[in-house]
Amino acid sequence: MKKQFLVLSVAISFGCLALGAAAQTSNKPIINPPPTAKDWANLAKLPDWSGVWNPFVTDQDKQAKTNMPPWNPQANELIQFQLAEEKAGRPPPLFVNCLPEAMPSWMLITHNAMEVLFTPGRVTILGESDGNRLRRIYTDGRPHPEDPDPTFHGHSIGKWEGDTLVVDTVGISPQSLLAISEAAGVPNNGDMRVIERIHLVGKDELHDDIEVIAPKILTKPWKTTRVYFRQRARKFDIVEGVCLEGYFAPGKDKYGNDIYVPIQHDVGGNRIPPK
Repeated sequence: MKKQFLVLSVAISFGCLALGAAAQTSNKPIINPPPTAKDWANLAKLPDWSGVWNPFVTDQDKQAKTNMPPWNPQANELIQFQLAEEKAGRPPPLFVNCLPEAMPSWMLITHNAMEVLFTPGRVTILGESDGNRLRRIYTDGRPHPEDPDPTFHGHSIGKWEGDTLVVDTVGISPQSLLAISEAAGVPNNGDMRVIERIHLVGKDELHDDIEVIAPKILTKPWKTTRVYFRQRARKFDIVEGVCLEGYFAPGKDKYGNDIYVPIQHDVGGNRIPPK
């Protein structure tokens, strides 16, 4: 009898624990609730950012000379070395091994097109170059995580101020570069924050006003604006791009299956001629 009572007591205890855990779980906020009809309708009130956006590359190159970030002495020493190497015809291979350009370099120096998608509670930016160019900007009112796991593009939250999307990005991996060109950039070394104000200027011109706060490599916050132009013609549609595909060539295995055969290449991605 005592044994049966003990078993019953244990069962009741586990049942109470399960109910308690379920109650605690139910009280937790739902991060991604299902959108309502009103949420979808509200998207029609936002500005039209549809189409494909190409960066103003000429202005990027100009600002690399006229709007230099306020580097600290150590970072400036590296930048000047990189610029000298580039001038000598030996540009340092910064973006190699198919690692993403990451934030904020993607928005600063990309030569590739991008698309912007609006969905309830989120703005998604898709980059052309490879599958690693993806930004999720949460607009549902959530805060940043207290201790975000560092990622290449960081954790971005946004809010609309009229027709301007104000984006705050933290949690960027310390290895991600603050770059002024594809040959000159410095790892941010942690604690970098990026604040953006993205808005239309005219019908087909998008401006990204960027402020970079990187206390470990800059002496003060740095501000710049990057410009994108809208393209609607079909020839500008973004197609699939896979960075690693360039390291392989189509081939056959011993069974006649179509496969990819590795191509020898150096750290910069350049193919090594066969001996």
